[in-house]
Amino acid sequence: MKIGVTQIILGSMPLADTLALCQEAGYDAVELCFEEDRDMDINMSESELKAVRESCAAAGIEISSVAANYQDRGNLLSLNSGQRAKGIKSVVRSLEIAEALGVEAILLHPGQLTDEGTYLGVWENLSSVLSDLAPIAESHGAVIGLENVWNKFLLSSREMCDFIDEIDSEWVRSYLDTANMMAYGYPEHWIRELGGRIVRVHFKDFKRDHHQFVNLLDGDTNWPSVMRNLRAVEYDGYVIHEVGGDWAHQVDVAERMRRIVAM
Repeated sequence: MKIGVTQIILGSMPLADTLALCQEAGYDAVELCFEEDRDMDINMSESELKAVRESCAAAGIEISSVAANYQDRGNLLSLNSGQRAKGIKSVVRSLEIAEALGVEAILLHPGQLTDEGTYLGVWENLSSVLSDLAPIAESHGAVIGLENVWNKFLLSSREMCDFIDEIDSEWVRSYLDTANMMAYGYPEHWIRELGGRIVRVHFKDFKRDHHQFVNLLDGDTNWPSVMRNLRAVEYDGYVIHEVGGDWAHQVDVAERMRRIVAM
């Protein structure tokens, strides 16, 4: 497995510094995040995206995945069709950017569940949206990785499996976060049950008695079991950490990741 870091936790760090950090820390890959009015701008031209791809290649850093969101990113879990349309726009742009960069997966945070409507109604709306997006993902050669997040939706591995199976496309799969279920479950269950549905993995750790995320190896994650189960389901892709902290901290996290993947 190859280790990496996501720009989600690097704040406004520009690409050049991100790549320098990856080189110093020994990361194999980076998850690039595009937004409006920042170094990695979601509205970059094809030539600008080509330059990003070339910069990463020159630095010897692979691009594991892409996340791209407009400032008004909408909400794919909303009952409002306009909000879902805004979310769709970000997904389509993510797929376009992924193709330009030669990246095979995008990260999707689908939005937040509200108290409107019913759980089933939201399920059906999102299933319909992602079913429609699946052929678009195929045309761009990038899988939509649906992440388990703290949004009150898809709260169990069984639900995530059923949801992905309902869409029935290899272009919509799971982006597994190893800590986002730890307040109420175990990553090992998710890994075993999702199996080949997993396209990418975020590494985080969680301390249950404090109900908070902590540095890798400082929480309650059974990392030997996590690694054993990832290998059992034949996952050999990128593991990307999502642990905040300054430059020195990111170098330390890389060393912790190497210790974990060696388990």
